[in-house]
Amino acid sequence: MSAVASRLRGWRPAWSRRRLVVAGSTRRRLLVAGLVAGLLVGLVGWAVWPEQVGYTSREEVLTVQSGPDGATPVTLDTTFYLPDGASAADPVPSVLLAHGFGGTKESVVADAEELVDQGYAVLAWTARGFGDSGGQIHLNHPDYEVRDAQGLLDWLAEQPEVRTDGPDNPRVGVVGGSYGGALALLLAAADHRVDAIVPSITWHDLAEAFLPEATGGDPTEGVFKQAWAGIFFGAVGEAPAAPAEAGPEQEGSDDPGEPGGAPPLPDEPAPADPIDPGGVEPGVPGGDPLCARFADDLCRAYLEVAVEGRASAEAVARLRESSPAGVVDQITAPTLLIQGGADSLFPLAEADANARAIAAAGTPVQVAWFLGGHDGGAGPAADEQRLRELTGQWLDYYVAGEGEPPGDDFTWSRAAGFTADRGVATTAYRADAYPGLAGTDATEIAVAGPAQPVARPPGGQPAAVSSLPAAGGLASFVAGAVTDLPGQHARFSSEPLPEPVAVAGAPTVPLRVASPTGEAVLFVKLYDVAPDGSATLPGGLVAPVRLTGLPADIADAEPVTVQLPAIARELPAGHTLRLSVATTDQAYTVPAEPAVFEVAAAGPVTVPTVAAEPIPSPAAIWRWVLAGLVATLALGIAAVVVLARRRRRRADRSVTAEDAGVPLVVRGLRKAYADGFVAVSRVDLRVEPEQVVGLLGPNGAGKTTTLRVLLGLTRPTEGEVRVFGHRLAPGAPVLSRVGALVEGPGFLPHLSGLDNLTSYWRATGRPAADARFDEVLAIAGLGDAVHRRVRTYSHGMKQRLAVAQAMLGMPRLLLLDEPTDGLDPPQIAGMRRVLHSYATDGRAVLVSSHLLAEVEQTCTHVVVMHRGEVVASGPVADVVGDSPTTTFEVSDPGAAQAVLAELPGVRTATRNEDGLVADLDGVSRATAVAALVNAGIGVERVVPRRRLEDAFLALVGEDTTGSGDR
Repeated sequence: MSAVASRLRGWRPAWSRRRLVVAGSTRRRLLVAGLVAGLLVGLVGWAVWPEQVGYTSREEVLTVQSGPDGATPVTLDTTFYLPDGASAADPVPSVLLAHGFGGTKESVVADAEELVDQGYAVLAWTARGFGDSGGQIHLNHPDYEVRDAQGLLDWLAEQPEVRTDGPDNPRVGVVGGSYGGALALLLAAADHRVDAIVPSITWHDLAEAFLPEATGGDPTEGVFKQAWAGIFFGAVGEAPAAPAEAGPEQEGSDDPGEPGGAPPLPDEPAPADPIDPGGVEPGVPGGDPLCARFADDLCRAYLEVAVEGRASAEAVARLRESSPAGVVDQITAPTLLIQGGADSLFPLAEADANARAIAAAGTPVQVAWFLGGHDGGAGPAADEQRLRELTGQWLDYYVAGEGEPPGDDFTWSRAAGFTADRGVATTAYRADAYPGLAGTDATEIAVAGPAQPVARPPGGQPAAVSSLPAAGGLASFVAGAVTDLPGQHARFSSEPLPEPVAVAGAPTVPLRVASPTGEAVLFVKLYDVAPDGSATLPGGLVAPVRLTGLPADIADAEPVTVQLPAIARELPAGHTLRLSVATTDQAYTVPAEPAVFEVAAAGPVTVPTVAAEPIPSPAAIWRWVLAGLVATLALGIAAVVVLARRRRRRADRSVTAEDAGVPLVVRGLRKAYADGFVAVSRVDLRVEPEQVVGLLGPNGAGKTTTLRVLLGLTRPTEGEVRVFGHRLAPGAPVLSRVGALVEGPGFLPHLSGLDNLTSYWRATGRPAADARFDEVLAIAGLGDAVHRRVRTYSHGMKQRLAVAQAMLGMPRLLLLDEPTDGLDPPQIAGMRRVLHSYATDGRAVLVSSHLLAEVEQTCTHVVVMHRGEVVASGPVADVVGDSPTTTFEVSDPGAAQAVLAELPGVRTATRNEDGLVADLDGVSRATAVAALVNAGIGVERVVPRRRLEDAFLALVGEDTTGSGDR
C-alpha cells in the first residue's frame, strides 16, 4: 500500500503492535549460557504473559436511521468481535472502533483483535461513503456519520453479551484515529451513553485545520492547505455509476442507501463481485465525477476553496458543522487525546484546543504527544509501547471499571538518538498536568538580521518544499534536507545556544511586514541549525499567515505576533535557531500575482518549556526481569573481565627501565602461521624520540605483518615488542600512546572532516580535551576544508585527514602504512612537512613506504627488511654509504666529459641536469679534479653520489617481487 493510502485508510493506534528485539552472542563459550537464559526467559514469559483470549467474529450489514430527520435508512458494513466466555450471564464492556479516512472496517482488524484480546466486545464498521457501506461522505456531520454511530450504540445495547448501564445504554468506549478520532469526539458530545473516548491525531476545527492563519485570523482569511485537501478528495476515487432504477431504500429518501462504495485505491484489488451501488443522493445527478461519493454541499465547498484559494463564510460554516469545535464542551466522557508531532495535517494545536475545551467543562482529560502522526506514522517503538499502556489503562478504568485512576498528567517524548536496529530512540517525560502550548516556562532567544526584501514569483512557482503530506519517513527526510528558495525568503539567526533548550509547545515571534499591495501571504518556519550548518525543520511544520492592512514602508509596520507550530525537541548547546519567512510553500495555495514584501524580526523567539521528569520506557520492566534472569551469567562474565584486567595490569607493570624512554623497541620478533609459512623470521629495531624511521622492503618482506604485531592486532610467535618500556599485547593500555594508519583511511562521506574526527575520538571514551584538535589540525594543515563534507575531499585530503585521525591525542608514537599512497608530488611534499612537524617534543614516527626517494628526504633513519628479517638499519646516510659515483659541477661539461673519458679507470662519464656524473672505478676524485684543472676547466663542486635506491637494490637485489605479506 502506498504511503498516502496507508495514512488515510485507517491510522492504527500505537498500542496495536508489539515488537520484540532479541540480541545474541556468537561466542562459543557463551552459547550454552545464552541457551539457558533464553529458556528461562521463555518460561517466565509463559508464566507472566497474559493468557491469549479467543474470540468469534461475525459480519453484519446493519441498517441505521440518520439524516436531518433521523429517519433516513443507510446500510453499514460491520464486523462484531466477541471474546470467548462472553455471554448474557457474563457480559463484557464494549468498544466502538472507527477507521481513518479512506479506510474500511478491514483497516482496523489488528486493532479489533488487540481490544478483544483485552476482554472487550468490539464493533468495527465501515463509515458511510466508503467500502461496502451506503450513503455519501459528509465528513462526520452530526446528522449523518454521528447519527450512524448512535444507531450502532443502539445495536450494541441489544446484544446480550454486552454489558449495559441501563436500557439502551451499553458500557462502551469509542476509539479511532484521524477521521475516526473526530467521530469519537462528536459522538461523545452528542450521546452521553459513551463512557470514554480515545481519539488520536484528529482535528478540533476542520476549517482552521485546512485554512490555518498563525496570527489568530479567521479561516476566511486563512491560507488553503491545498496538498492535504487534494489528497482527501482524491483518496475516495470516482463516484459509483448511477443505477438504472432505484431500489426500495431510495424511495422518498434524501439520503439513500449506497452500498456500492468507492473504488479501492490503486494498490488494493477490486472486489470480485461488487454489490449493486444502489443510488446517489440528490444534488449530484448521476454521481459528479469531481466529487466521487462526497455530499454535494461538501463537494461544492471544496471546489470553491480549491479554485479561489480562500473560503467563504458559508464554506467555513460547512466545515465547522463537521468539527468538534462547536460541541466539544458538551463532552462528558473522559477523554484521552493522542496527537503526533510529525503531522502537517492536524498538528498538536488541534489536540490542544480540544483538551482546553473539554477540561473547561469539568470532564477528565489526558493529553499524550508522540513522534509520529500523519507524516510520521505510528512513531518509534518506545512511543507505541507508552501509548498502548495509556490507552489500556484509560479504557480499563473508565469503561471496564478496573485498575487505578489514570489521572490527568501530560506525557510526551523527544528523539534521543538511534536504537541498535536503526530505529529512533526516545526519551519520554511526564508533567503533573497538561500546560497547553505555552508550557510552564519560556526562554527568549534573540534572532538578528536586517529587514529583508522577499519576492513571490508569478503563480507562486517555484515553491519551497517544507513537507510532503502523508509521505511518512520521506517527509522527515524533506524536513531535514530541503531549504527555502533564494530570493523568496528572509533569514534571521540566533547566536549559538550556551546551553540546551528543551522545547515543548508552540514558540512565538513578533514580525514586521511591509507590502506595496497592503496584503501578504507568508510562511514562517523555525529551523534547528547544527554547528556544521545543516538545518532541520522539525516535523516539516510551517506557520502560514495572511496579513492585511500593511504599510508600504517597513518603518511604519506594526509588530504582529506569529504562533509557530508546536514541537517537542531539544535544541543542543552550540546549535542556533534560524527564523525563516518565505513567500511560497508547495503544500499551500498562494496568490498568483507576483509581489515583493519586506520582512523584519521585531523581537526574540519565545520558546516554551515544561517542567517535567523523564519516565522510563515500559520496556524497562523487561530489562529488570531479564537482568534478574541473567545475573549469574553477568557475574561470571564480570569475573572473567576482572581476571583479564588483572593479568593485563600485571603485564603492564613489567616495564624495563632501559627502554622506558624509547618509543619503540622490537627484539627477536618472529611470526609463523599454522601452515608453516613464516611471514617474519627475525626483526630487531629501535625507534628513538624525534626520529622519523622509514620501514622499507620488497613485497613479501614482512612489513605489514610487523606493523600489525606492533599494533597488537596479531600475536607474535616469538620475541617481544615494548612501547616506552611496556610490553605490548592486544588491548594493552600503552596502546593509547600509539596512533596508527594501516591499510588506508575510512570515513563517513556525509560528515565533515571535523565531525569524522570528533566521532572517532568520542568512540574512544576519552575526554574531548585530550584530543588536542587544534594542535592536530594545525599539523595536518587541512585549513577550512576540515569543515567540508568528506565526500568533497580529494584523495590527498583524505590521506591528510587519516593522518590527522592517527594524531588525535598527540600520541608519542605514530605508525603509518603508506601515508603518501596515491598522492601527487605537491601533496607528497606536504605530507613530508606534516611528519617532520610531528616528530618533535619527544614524539617519533615509523612510516612504511615504497617510495624510496621520498623516504630518503623524509626519514632520519631507515630499516630495510628482506625475506622476513632486517638486513640493514641506521641513519639514512649510513645505510646509503660511500659511492664511486661522483657529480662534477664544471664550467664546460662537454670538455670535461672528454677529459674524464680519456682517464684510465673511469668507467662512464655522462651529462645530466646537475652537470657531469662519472663512475670513478679505480681513479681517485683528486686525480680526476687535477686532470680537469690542467685542461683549463673550472671545477665548482665535487659531490659523491649515491641514492637510497642504490643501497636498497644492493641489499635486496634486483628482483623485488614477492608473494605479499600475510
